[in-house]
Amino acid sequence: MTYLSFVVDAFAILLFLAAIQAIRDHQRRGGLPYPPGPRPLPILGNLLDVPKKFSWLAYSKFSKTYGNILSFQILGQVIIVLNTAEVAKDLLEKRSAIYSDRPVLPIYEIMEWKWVLAGSRSNDYWRTGRRMLDRGLRPAATASYRPMMQAKTCALLSRLLESPHQWEDHIDLLQGELILAVTYGYHVHGRDDRLLAASKRRLKFVVERVLPGTLLINHIPLLRCIPEWVPWFSYKPLIRVGRDLGNQLLYPPFHKVKECMLNGTAVPSLALESLQDLEGQNLSGSDRNKAEEIIAGALASMYSAGLDTTVSVMRWFLVAMLLHPDIQKRAQAELDSVTGRERLPTFDDRPRLPFVDAVCKEILRWHPITPVGVPHTVTKDDIYAGFFIPKGAMVIGNTWSILHDPALYPEPDLFKPERFLNPDGSLLDDPVLTSAFGFGKRICPGRHFVDTTLFISIASLFSVFNIKRGGQGGDKLSDYTYAGGLVSFLDPFPCSFIPRDSKARELILADTMSS
Repeated sequence: MTYLSFVVDAFAILLFLAAIQAIRDHQRRGGLPYPPGPRPLPILGNLLDVPKKFSWLAYSKFSKTYGNILSFQILGQVIIVLNTAEVAKDLLEKRSAIYSDRPVLPIYEIMEWKWVLAGSRSNDYWRTGRRMLDRGLRPAATASYRPMMQAKTCALLSRLLESPHQWEDHIDLLQGELILAVTYGYHVHGRDDRLLAASKRRLKFVVERVLPGTLLINHIPLLRCIPEWVPWFSYKPLIRVGRDLGNQLLYPPFHKVKECMLNGTAVPSLALESLQDLEGQNLSGSDRNKAEEIIAGALASMYSAGLDTTVSVMRWFLVAMLLHPDIQKRAQAELDSVTGRERLPTFDDRPRLPFVDAVCKEILRWHPITPVGVPHTVTKDDIYAGFFIPKGAMVIGNTWSILHDPALYPEPDLFKPERFLNPDGSLLDDPVLTSAFGFGKRICPGRHFVDTTLFISIASLFSVFNIKRGGQGGDKLSDYTYAGGLVSFLDPFPCSFIPRDSKARELILADTMSS
């Protein structure tokens, strides 16, 4: 048999199997259609239609042609995309009992990343870990972290005053200090800290490889068997890197807390609290090991997912201020009326700072950090609006499309904090904005922590600095570039932090000395 005839025969078999699958699929659906979308090709489906980057923009564009609920097929995998708040609420919240699972991602299993809570299936591991994080990050618990947040934010102001040209490092360091202090009671050893570096590497590694169409092995798991000596097609080097990154994050900080507990030097943290609770359960052997695995995985998931996402939020805030100096001035005027320029803002001031709060909300809406969120999976066949949604389908809530819906947010591409204010100037409660943190049972457990840190960081920066363009900074959004995977990472851009006046310097220095 010649090579050409082998290829022809193989292709014919694939077409035959695809035809059989199409017939069975039609019978299963009882004649009901999938949600509309671009016509799939034989075998490949819509593999060529779904971009690997900025997929939320493509989905939004498709919705203008096909409607608010879309379907795609990639190598037999059905993908459902929800583009409005109404559809996302109907399925991911009202029907959360069957829409709260996560898709099976072969790359996660191969890299031994089953500990990553955000991507975990709805099993006992996820439920136990989720309860732990919900308890440690609930509003009342987050409120207890406020003194630490305030102190570390003041340290940020001092660093920006001393070396403003290193602002990117300082912002990164603040968020790392906050998340690692809460998670492990860990003291960050500067911007080159090993945990910070490992977390950044892993997050970038993940966000480029989990969305539909970005990694072929997620659709054809057998590709894992290709030997390493096959150039361009072997996934083994990638798998090895992923496993190493996971091992760097999972156990070293957790074991350090256990060691500190034994020698009496452990400081308050979610890790310490969880381990102390475990002590009271008197577990032994395999049960104890299993419980510790859940705690370690949940904690590593928390800090590895929370670190660079909060950093990205802050960088988008800076871009918004560079583009809209008038908004910055209005926020500063509100702050001055409350603090009298005699002190830095505190959490107690928040009820009297509705415009500053509105800026925080608009940051989350204007450029959501996870524009397509983490995909869900439906666990049983379902019918919605006359469309068939099969068991096992990947379901994506297009956060970008939801938060840029002109019916809810007129002129959605514009940065307008006042959209979150009532006519009397008070803060408007907008339940749709929670889409920035996910949906239903899978909504981000750290949303209250993010909200709190975002407010104190932004209010403090407004209070003492003018945020201005540095170098050749652009005057329109298109001048700022960013990576478009699961998380939006802004490329470096010039920015200057200039003390508002001598009074601002005095406030920073006085607070630094008092702390």
